[in-house]
Amino acid sequence: MMWNAASTAPLDLKIELAVIDHDGTHALVFACKRTDRGWARADTGELLEVNPTHWRPWAAHRHPDGI
Repeated sequence: MMWNAASTAPLDLKIELAVIDHDGTHALVFACKRTDRGWARADTGELLEVNPTHWRPWAAHRHPDGI
């Protein structure tokens, strides 16, 4: 599945998020969502301090925990 620019992520949709951090660029292992307050974990609503680069729809089959 193709990645999309983070700036185009829809609100309140469970997505896979790619971020830049101290380890470089990588996809987070848990589902995220964009909210009106910022980026959050989809399962808990906890706000994240991340620098997102890309997103794509969440596909549980790509992730062993299926969240």
